[in-house]
Amino acid sequence: MRPDAGLLGPGSVTWQLHADPAMWIAGVTSLYLQSLHPYAARAVVGNSTFREDPVGRLLRTADFVGVTSYGTTAEAEAAGARVRAVHRSLRARDEHGRTFRVDEPELLLWVHCAEVYSFVTVVRRAGFRLADAQVDRYYAEQRRIAALVGLHAEDVPGSAREMAAYFAAIRPSLRCGADSEVVYRFLRRPPLTGAVRFGLGAYEPLVGRLAYALLPSWAVALHGRRPYSAATATVALRSLRALALAVPAHVRWRYPGGHVNRAVARLGKAATPSRALLSDRSMIGKPPR
Repeated sequence: MRPDAGLLGPGSVTWQLHADPAMWIAGVTSLYLQSLHPYAARAVVGNSTFREDPVGRLLRTADFVGVTSYGTTAEAEAAGARVRAVHRSLRARDEHGRTFRVDEPELLLWVHCAEVYSFVTVVRRAGFRLADAQVDRYYAEQRRIAALVGLHAEDVPGSAREMAAYFAAIRPSLRCGADSEVVYRFLRRPPLTGAVRFGLGAYEPLVGRLAYALLPSWAVALHGRRPYSAATATVALRSLRALALAVPAHVRWRYPGGHVNRAVARLGKAATPSRALLSDRSMIGKPPR
């Protein structure tokens, strides 16, 4: 019996991209972007434990990405079911006092698009080479993940062109409000306690400010804070990635949750994430299994 390769498998763009160390910066960039949607920012500030347990919240989000990318099909589906159950139970109030559900399709779609757009654009900018057709393939693959949290796959952008059209359509609804400011301050300099607070001196310039500078220009304009120059941000991002890549892969992949290492143990060394698995041009443009 062949081992379960999961929702997307080793031949997917997702399998290679999500194993890159630049994903840690990309994840923070996605949170800056998400905060520009009034409902997304309100849902985080009103319901999340991000101020009480910032590291735990970020690790739980990273764990979901890890298990849906590298876990078995059953593990990925179970993770999706847990997220749907949590979202079903959550409500928040907007600035006009209207109660809204956290699992409203418009909100789920925004969070999904902000995440996957940030993942692929930041990791690509960090030096992970992808052809445009492979970017389209990545977005198409991520429709499977969007379905796990309750979206209809056909409603989710499945190419770079569709993603650009989505952002163009939603931009008039985005703004930087009071809740966005709370999220921004948290991401820029988290109020950490204990031993981890000693890392803040490095975190703020190398993660907080850098991740912000990697936002699209229109998102920076909405936030209204001055970023690093584009050249500075790119050099810093590529330098951090180079340092991270110097760490043995099996050590890097212990976090979060060791999902990559377990996938390789389950499927064999041939499943080790590598751009070489994307070199077969016959795979480009094919839909995920």
